[in-house]
Amino acid sequence: MNNNQAMVGCALGSWLVAAFAGALAAVLLMVLGGWSFLQAAFIGAVVFAAAGVLISVIMCRPLPPLGGASEITDNSAPSAAQRAAASESTRSGVQSSKPMPGQDDLAARKGEWKYESKAAAAPATPKTKPAAPANDGPGTKPQTLEAAREDGPDNLKQIKGVGPKLEGVLHSMGFYHFDQIASWGADEIAWVDENLEGFKGRVSRDNWVEQAKTLAEGGTTEFSAKVKKGGVY
Repeated sequence: MNNNQAMVGCALGSWLVAAFAGALAAVLLMVLGGWSFLQAAFIGAVVFAAAGVLISVIMCRPLPPLGGASEITDNSAPSAAQRAAASESTRSGVQSSKPMPGQDDLAARKGEWKYESKAAAAPATPKTKPAAPANDGPGTKPQTLEAAREDGPDNLKQIKGVGPKLEGVLHSMGFYHFDQIASWGADEIAWVDENLEGFKGRVSRDNWVEQAKTLAEGGTTEFSAKVKKGGVY
């Protein structure tokens, strides 16, 4: 009952102080600020409500009991029963453990131990060099390029018998320039003739090498002239 009475008295006191603060605020606004009575009264009511709640919460909050701290126990410290059980477990573990084997036992059992890593268990395989790629068919594969030179590929369609599709096939095989084709000998011609998928035999049939020699030297053939004029493709 004493605590309840104290809290009620504290609340009444808090609201009285809040009322005084609200009235003081209203008076100051009317006197110093030139506010009307209604305006000052409204602001005074707001100050009264805010101050009453704030003071009540701060001043009338119940305090914890003085004896509460003594009731806190340290759960982290082991109890006497726990310490006794741990000591008994340690003693029984020491008594039941087997003695360490002596040097004679270790020497006798040394031959039984086997340590094999995965690398030792796997049979060693000799390293062999990859076999050189065999030629696909007769002849010898010509020298190829991974990409065209800085000036870009030549217009291989100026060679009679090379259309847009066949030009793409030649690029995929590493042939981009007239001088590459012009350097082919009989063995290279035989190889390319055999490996042109869908166009086998076109190199020798249309005499690509002779045309490429003329074009590589900057000359013009009758067919290349038509291609330059745009009358072919």
